[in-house]
Amino acid sequence: METIFGNLQGLKSSQLKQLQRLYHQRIPGDRITTPEFSQRLAAISTEINLPVCAYVNRRGQVIRVGVGTPRQTQIPPMELPRYGAERLSGIRCIATHLKPEPPNEAALTAMAMQRLDALAVINITGTGFTRRGGGATGYVKEAYLAHLVPQDARVLTPSVALLGSSNGKSASWSISSPLNLEELAQQDFLDLVEGLEAEFSREFVAQEVDADHDRVLIVGVMTDEMSLQQFHDTVAELARLVDTAGGDVLQTVQQKRSRIHPQTVIGEGKVQEVALTAQTLGCTLVVFDRDLSPAQVRNLEAQIGIRVVDRTEVILDIFAQRAQSRAGKLQVELAQLEYMLPRLTGRGQAMSRLGGGIGTRGPGETKLETERRAIQRRISRLQQEVNQLQAHRSRLRQRRQHQEVPSVALVGYTNAGKSTLLNALTNAEVYTADQLFATLDPTTRRLAIPGAENGETQEILITDTVGFIHELPASLMDAFRATLEEVTEADALLHLVDLSHPAWLSHIRAVREILAQMPVTPGLALVAFNKIDQVDSTTLALAQEEFPLAVFISASQRLGLETLRHRLSQLIQYAVDSR
Repeated sequence: METIFGNLQGLKSSQLKQLQRLYHQRIPGDRITTPEFSQRLAAISTEINLPVCAYVNRRGQVIRVGVGTPRQTQIPPMELPRYGAERLSGIRCIATHLKPEPPNEAALTAMAMQRLDALAVINITGTGFTRRGGGATGYVKEAYLAHLVPQDARVLTPSVALLGSSNGKSASWSISSPLNLEELAQQDFLDLVEGLEAEFSREFVAQEVDADHDRVLIVGVMTDEMSLQQFHDTVAELARLVDTAGGDVLQTVQQKRSRIHPQTVIGEGKVQEVALTAQTLGCTLVVFDRDLSPAQVRNLEAQIGIRVVDRTEVILDIFAQRAQSRAGKLQVELAQLEYMLPRLTGRGQAMSRLGGGIGTRGPGETKLETERRAIQRRISRLQQEVNQLQAHRSRLRQRRQHQEVPSVALVGYTNAGKSTLLNALTNAEVYTADQLFATLDPTTRRLAIPGAENGETQEILITDTVGFIHELPASLMDAFRATLEEVTEADALLHLVDLSHPAWLSHIRAVREILAQMPVTPGLALVAFNKIDQVDSTTLALAQEEFPLAVFISASQRLGLETLRHRLSQLIQYAVDSR
């Protein structure tokens, strides 16, 4: 039996049978609809006093019948064919409407979200009669034909515009003037669709980015706890993270809410806007500016129709790309598995099948449970290996301390210029780039500095650590504890700050918050403001007033490095005397 979707309450069995018979109708492939099919649809809609929608494929077969508006009966994104921004879905909707008016924005938005070939809206009269020998007639007052139009995909401003008005088209769709059934039936459907797809394809090729890169839509949510500046900084940082991970940010959607929606983070209307925007731009990924629960990810993906990830997953992806050493790779895999474990539920029907190997056929055990158990075993093994690495690094540190070589840990927000400074001070060849988390693995080098008391040169060890970030994911804090222990074991810290960043003050707070969470209190810290060649005098004066004991340098231009060496010498002397 064919399925009827939508509001079926109060319908008689005879009315349901009439709706089911629509599945047996066939429309010529080159026609949008026929007068007979439209009248029959209108007659059923009149009898039940509800709108009815019939969805038809390009072979002219009715594939879905729904009771309700196009918005209420739209096909879920996961069930639609995914051709990309250069193609339409291959499905058209023929919908009845109880009022004599053009298609409303809700219906047009549903058309855009589904990328329908066309939307034919048939306004019914509320009366009608049946011809002798059967066949309904006289139920249709007028009809409208709507379809999508190509546009600048980076500027999405959907609105309704009637043909015959000043511009004739909206930014997203076009609507005909009122048509009678004969005029609607005479429209050449194949010519319309082929012409539209040719235009969409030309536009898509003109805008296409590297196929290996994700086309990303960012979603930012501003709550009452955030200031406007904090929100803008968070969204801008997320865009940098996406860029570092190899994605191309096409657009950002923002919403202000007093509190987060428990099911979808953003409101229902905004979810629809995100889905429409993602469809129109041909996005392959939606990234939210906060952590999402597994249930929220499932709900959002079901409604938007493409993959949804959160900020933590973007950071994990960057770490997976950047890790070079065996230790770094182990720690990244550990963090990824700990993140993945609670998110296994709801990964599709394939996860509900029984396993087929020895030890996987326990009573009622599902593939999901088997995979969860395998991941837990892998996490345990990785944890042991990380512990062994931690012990090995601890022995190396003890050996250095036994040799009484003082050590300084270089800390700071990601992209503050730590690796550039290490290269400038020690002639190291650490990879540097204007990216977030350009380097992950700790690098230790010897640095000659003047003695604080006698002026004789002394050697210290300086270690470049992983960059910090606001709200560093807890799983990364745990996985990278071996790296971060370089901070707690050092005699002193050199806290590097990117003064050219608008949010440099919040970066300082974020680093200090992470340091405060360390199991061992780090040593004394010297604040050094970097990139002073890129800031104005007002910012420089503010920083000097707020941090009178700080050092001001430019690592890339090698400005202030001699002063930094002298201040490091004083810091080390004080730290060693305080042991």
